[in-house]
Amino acid sequence: MPTTVALLRAVNVGGRKLPMADLRELVESLGFSDVRTYIQSGNVVFTSVRAPKPNVIEAAIEERFGLVVDVILRTPAQLDRALAQDPFPDADRARVHVGFMATKPGAAVVTKIDADSFAPEAFAVVGAELYLHLPNGMGRTKLPEYVLRRLKVPTTLRNWNTVTKLAELAKNLS
Repeated sequence: MPTTVALLRAVNVGGRKLPMADLRELVESLGFSDVRTYIQSGNVVFTSVRAPKPNVIEAAIEERFGLVVDVILRTPAQLDRALAQDPFPDADRARVHVGFMATKPGAAVVTKIDADSFAPEAFAVVGAELYLHLPNGMGRTKLPEYVLRRLKVPTTLRNWNTVTKLAELAKNLS
């Protein structure tokens, strides 16, 4: 059975609580198997005989928990590709984040984003992934918010270690 990773945007932040045990139960109730969650930020790995659809998971979360949440889906191969296409290979891994976008933004939109004033912070878009190099950490940076407002694509961010761990979990289910 094919493996899928569901990445939920904006859960367990700002009072938007969604216990991972409840999320696992919900995903299982939708007919998916081998459901596992990883940390509290809304990462679910599962197998399925049918192709999952983000809108089905989003609707179930809204119905059961009253939360409007974007769900971004990736296959194990897509996670591996995201790791392999890292545009910041020499950066400290603790300072690199990956944003998984619902759709690939248009090239014209990306080229209009001028992030020079944020240096030494930097971003790159490769396909439907947004990479952020934040040498001073995520804590006070304004770059992600600036870039995401301009991209206008639902995106959820994960640190490099989380992406690596999710890729491992997904491979182990495949």
